[in-house]
Amino acid sequence: MGRTPLVIALVGAVVLAAPAVAGGADARIIAAGTSAGGVDLSGLTIDEAAGRLDTEFAPKLATPVVVAVAGRQFSLASSRAQVKFDPRTTAERAFYQGRTGLHDVPLAIEHSDDAVRAFVHEVDGRVGHPPRNARVRITLKRMVRVRARNGIGINEGRLAKRIAFALDHPAAPRALEANRRRTRPSVTGRDLRRRYATVLTIDRDHFKLRLFKHLRHSRTYGIAVGMAGLSTPAGLFSITSKQVNPAWHVPNAAWAGSLAGQVIPGGAPANPLKARWLGIADGVGIHGTAEDWSIGSRASHGCIRMHVHDVIALYPRVPLGTPVLIR
Repeated sequence: MGRTPLVIALVGAVVLAAPAVAGGADARIIAAGTSAGGVDLSGLTIDEAAGRLDTEFAPKLATPVVVAVAGRQFSLASSRAQVKFDPRTTAERAFYQGRTGLHDVPLAIEHSDDAVRAFVHEVDGRVGHPPRNARVRITLKRMVRVRARNGIGINEGRLAKRIAFALDHPAAPRALEANRRRTRPSVTGRDLRRRYATVLTIDRDHFKLRLFKHLRHSRTYGIAVGMAGLSTPAGLFSITSKQVNPAWHVPNAAWAGSLAGQVIPGGAPANPLKARWLGIADGVGIHGTAEDWSIGSRASHGCIRMHVHDVIALYPRVPLGTPVLIR
């Protein structure tokens, strides 16, 4: 037995698919009182019902959906929405479900939700503008803030649902109106102040550590940084560890001499990490020093040195995760 051929007809921009019945016309009779999409199909054969549905709905489905927003109109063609109406499937649905007592059956209509969402997003972009999130750029001397700004646009999800309903229900109005609304940014200045409650910057050229609280400069401290060949690394880091009277895990480096590889207890005379430790990355951190003369120079092996009284004052004000900009 060969396959049943498939007959495809184009009405306007709507695709109509109607499988031919092997052996001739389909004379099955639809039960009295049965309709599809509000169209009465009582007593019609499936072929006759498919023809009536085609005549009734194809022109309506080929009509574009027009959306009016802010004095402008935007048209969504059925072809772009990929609308497909199958009158024969609808007629067969009416035949079978009519026998079960279901009087009005839904139409066999499909459309592309992706196409509808793309259209709505395009409309939104042409009648409004998105909100601007607040943001901050960290520099050595100040926090450069860009303020948040409200946007304006349509409720895309709601409009997409209204368009989808109109596409699937030919009797529904195909001229829609949408109102614009204010849209708020997801990141505000308050969010930034909370997110960047504490920031440290390390100015290697001028030997300054600056503390910022809630995006405002709070205090500046003198520091020492890495000497030539053992420079303090540049970049954006964060505080990864904190210790009081830290032990010194001596690197296996030539400059460490006989202490290389050893662990010097916190507070020991041979331990150069005095009072407090604020770890940054790869063994580099902020700590107090007994060599006060070195503050204001390139004297360390990569770490940031501070006067002991300064690092003790700084320590409780800097939580883990604090951003640290080094330049």
